[in-house]
Amino acid sequence: MATIKCIKARQIFDSRGNPTVEVDCCLSDGTFSRAAVPSGASTGIYEALELRDGGSDYLGKGVLKAVENVNAIIGPALIGKDPTAQAEIDTFMVQQLDGTSNEWGWCKQKLGANAILAVSLALCKAGASVKKIPLYQHIANLAGNKNLVLPVPAFNVINGGSHAGNKLAMQEFMILPVGACSFKEAMKMGVEVYHHLKAVIKKKYGQDATNVGDEGGFAPNIQENKEGLELLKTAIAKAGYTGKVVIGMDVAASEFYSDKDKTYDLNFKEENNDGSQKISGDSLKNVYKSFVSEYPIVSIEDPFDQDDWTHYAKLTEEIGGQVQIVGDDLLVTNPTRVAKAIKEKTCNALLLKVNQIGSVTESIEAVKMSKCAGWGVMTSHRSGETEDTFIADLAVGLATGQIKTGAPCRSERLCKYNQLLRIEEELGAAAVYAGAKFRDPVEPY
Repeated sequence: MATIKCIKARQIFDSRGNPTVEVDCCLSDGTFSRAAVPSGASTGIYEALELRDGGSDYLGKGVLKAVENVNAIIGPALIGKDPTAQAEIDTFMVQQLDGTSNEWGWCKQKLGANAILAVSLALCKAGASVKKIPLYQHIANLAGNKNLVLPVPAFNVINGGSHAGNKLAMQEFMILPVGACSFKEAMKMGVEVYHHLKAVIKKKYGQDATNVGDEGGFAPNIQENKEGLELLKTAIAKAGYTGKVVIGMDVAASEFYSDKDKTYDLNFKEENNDGSQKISGDSLKNVYKSFVSEYPIVSIEDPFDQDDWTHYAKLTEEIGGQVQIVGDDLLVTNPTRVAKAIKEKTCNALLLKVNQIGSVTESIEAVKMSKCAGWGVMTSHRSGETEDTFIADLAVGLATGQIKTGAPCRSERLCKYNQLLRIEEELGAAAVYAGAKFRDPVEPY
């Protein structure tokens, strides 16, 4: 049986030009695999530690410490181990080699979640190679999932919040082709709406407004959130997909929440902010309800601050049957926080980001808990991405039913969508597209 022969890490660069960790894994039979980790911009305070070097080089964002932790500590400790023993190795790295924890579980503060995850991802790929099966099938086997599903893509086509320099408080406006019959058709719909949107924005705001942000979305000088929704509604209609393409939002409300007076400032990016657009959690809840009544919105992510469990629960109770309420900063793909949210009925969907928790095994655990609770699951990229396509296979293998990995623009985004096209082609007649069942594509496993 093939065993781990060598693990080597290096510092590479993500899509924002910031350093990140890449790992090569070599096995005794000559098998080679490689993986890289992404990095977020609006990160939740409860995410596992992303280890950075500090100092002046790369504005403090170097990852040479994390690289050294792989090369000097993790790599040597894994030599001779079975690469298919994903859970065993992940647990060994997290609990034995790192061993740091807090009230929410294993926080990876010694070695860094970026160091541990890079190895975890590379080993998962190696395990698939050893078993001579596709990565998505290997992931499905690790999770005990018998159903493979192509996810509905949630294309982030209008940027605001921390991802854009406009005045828009809410971070992402997405389109979801739920009316497509296949992933291939979903890509066609998404691309066509995207190009119609570009034309609409160019005509209304000028050529400069069609420059794209970190995730490939446009960032026109929109003054208010409703304006963004109107643009999407118009573009969808012009493309001829009204009723087939619906809307999702990532509010990233933690970015404009004030713990001091418990308010949400919808004008937080204005230099001369007079505080006139500060509203309460209940008022913000009503804003979302008005959006849902006027537009075909099916998903709202991070509608409130990461510690505002009360308003999350209120919104979920009031419109959760109609719209999925997705926890990102709230849950940070952490099984402990997912368990709390399930118990308290805080939200009804998980945003799956492997680098928030730091290992494949813990990510699978969070997904299984979510599915057993009847939640939706949306696999997600980060705003600082690499060419690694792991999350495409992850979405299929775990049958999440949804994936967001940017607009149909920029190669670090499109490489994930292109991988999904390849997977659908490979599955052939067995390929199933989540479509309208994106919230519950398969029975819990």
